[in-house]
Amino acid sequence: MAISRKTVRPHALATLAIHGGDGPHVAGDPVVPPLVQSVNYVQEPGGDDNIMYTRYGNTPNAERIQKRIALLEGAEAALMLSSGMGATACGLLALLRPGDHLLASQFIYGGTRRLFLEEFTQMGIDVTLVDPFEPRAWRRRLRKETRAIFIESPVNPTCRVLDMRGVSLLTKELGIALVVDSTFASPVNFRPLEHGADVVIHSATKFLNGHHDILGGIVCGTVPYIDEVKQKEIVWGQTPDPFACWLLERGLKTLDVRVKRQNESAMAIATWAEERKEVRRCYYPGLASHPDHEVAVDQLDGFGGMVAFELAGGGKAADRFARKLKLARYAASLGGVDTLVSEPRHSSHARLTPDERTHIGIPDGFIRLSVGLEDVGDIIADLEQALR
Repeated sequence: MAISRKTVRPHALATLAIHGGDGPHVAGDPVVPPLVQSVNYVQEPGGDDNIMYTRYGNTPNAERIQKRIALLEGAEAALMLSSGMGATACGLLALLRPGDHLLASQFIYGGTRRLFLEEFTQMGIDVTLVDPFEPRAWRRRLRKETRAIFIESPVNPTCRVLDMRGVSLLTKELGIALVVDSTFASPVNFRPLEHGADVVIHSATKFLNGHHDILGGIVCGTVPYIDEVKQKEIVWGQTPDPFACWLLERGLKTLDVRVKRQNESAMAIATWAEERKEVRRCYYPGLASHPDHEVAVDQLDGFGGMVAFELAGGGKAADRFARKLKLARYAASLGGVDTLVSEPRHSSHARLTPDERTHIGIPDGFIRLSVGLEDVGDIIADLEQALR
């Protein structure tokens, strides 16, 4: 059964990122909400109603951040978990049972692919990976046991953008759930619920936090659905520490300005990279040469802070490039204030063969660039000297 419902935002996104979910203020209240670093809370004797306990995800720092992200995504409710992979696992296990079938895009994060093909199949959940750019691909692979479709857009690491119109119409027609990992976009650039999704997932480690200093995941949806996810979170021990919640709230306050700056810088870098002879191909949705440029213009509010490019010299050229970087850091994460460079062949997609990686658009020589908040001229200068 499809589970999305539309909600109305009381303020613009930039305002919600700072104040969303706050109650009325009185004299003496702290401007910065305090960190409540406690696992246990005093309760009334003789009952188990409304027990506050950190693993239950209902303590002050968790409740505040969950309300805020739900408002940003336009969802009824949200839940913070201890990692993006925890959010994906618990979010889907709240929908799927042994004997069910999941359709998923083959263009997904390597860890998600492993979860689906290695772990879910051991639980009796059958998974079919689909080329989302193949005409009628989703409908042709449906089964009577299909309970959900999972997509990632924009795609990690290739920056492809999926057109959600067709797949959302299909899921609404069949009454199955459409689950979208929107980590690369953040709510500033894309809000999947507005385009027919039922569930939104984020690795909060990335753009939502933006400072490379927490691990966290987010699931957004209706209240009954989030209650189901919470039961999985509690049993599997996926609840974050209060300090991670507090740091995420602090990071969210600058989400709007960070992402818009990253959008602007990434566009400048992609335009520069596209003209370099050392670059065989640059992948950025804002470029007219990108295969999904028209979809991106139609569905996204910004083209994102992620740029990918393939070096003409292949893997050896990528190794030389990575070793010559001075300003950008060679590290596996993304979405923060520091510019980071990674090679998916050595990180997120290392378990795939070279042929498998090439098939999904990640040949040797493929570089993923997470654009930070440094001066864009300095970032380009560093990339340029590393290419020479």
